[in-house]
Amino acid sequence: MTGRLVHTGQVVLDLVMRVPSLPPTGGDVLAESADLLPGGGFNVMSAAARSGARVVYAGAHGTGRFADQAREALRAEGIELAQPQQQDADNGICVALVEPGGERTFVTGVGAEGRLLPEQLARVRTEPDDVVYVSGYSLLHASNREALLDWLPGVPSRVMLDPCPLVADIPAEVLDAVMPLVDVLSCNAAEARVLTGSADPETAARELGPAAVVVRDGANGCVLSTEGETRRVPGFPATPVDTNGAGDTHCGVLAASLLEGTGPAEAARRANAAAALSVQERGPATAPPRARLEEFLAR
Repeated sequence: MTGRLVHTGQVVLDLVMRVPSLPPTGGDVLAESADLLPGGGFNVMSAAARSGARVVYAGAHGTGRFADQAREALRAEGIELAQPQQQDADNGICVALVEPGGERTFVTGVGAEGRLLPEQLARVRTEPDDVVYVSGYSLLHASNREALLDWLPGVPSRVMLDPCPLVADIPAEVLDAVMPLVDVLSCNAAEARVLTGSADPETAARELGPAAVVVRDGANGCVLSTEGETRRVPGFPATPVDTNGAGDTHCGVLAASLLEGTGPAEAARRANAAAALSVQERGPATAPPRARLEEFLAR
């Protein structure tokens, strides 16, 4: 593996609260547990690093207890930080409400990670062997969006875009500017439906080309569309405990596999397996180590 995953998105702290059900408007529920854990882009980067990829975090990070915890977690995974810390804000928090079936609901407060400056990203150099990861969340923050729109056209690397659950809020002209620069698009079925209007993952995947397209479809695995061919890559049976971070695990392992030179279909199969292992753990950053993934695939 010669290239790196260069992640341009956001690392936040996830306040993960396990609840018996979501509260009604104006109501309240008692959480069964509450944990403050690194999340957001950290999930993707840790998944790639655990699969053997070299990872660089090119996004912004701040000053304060949340930023300190995020940096400590990144360094523990062997992830390089490309930017100095910003002095005027701490990192943000995402409240993740996890229901008994494993489904999760998010509310996010943005911090320093949403203030990446164009001149900061301009200093990040990439190589043709790298994969640059772009999050749709970045395209919602004015500063990050400006930085990416200035920087991406000159990037010699493959660009991987995960449009994020808030894809409907990304301005159409921004998506129109970014999509031609994307080499690999990875989204879930709901996001694909927003982007194309099609509820059928296979149809959506075909319409989202000409980039290589992966449409994640939960327990059904994913749909892969590349070089004019669309096929379903089956998932692996799993009883979910927590789906928080499963899509991020899929993206991270997919990127790590592509960096190794693995073909798209096998990379998608490996990502499906990693996601199946991920949902069986309490998250969000539950990507398996490479050895465990290899053992699972061997069985």
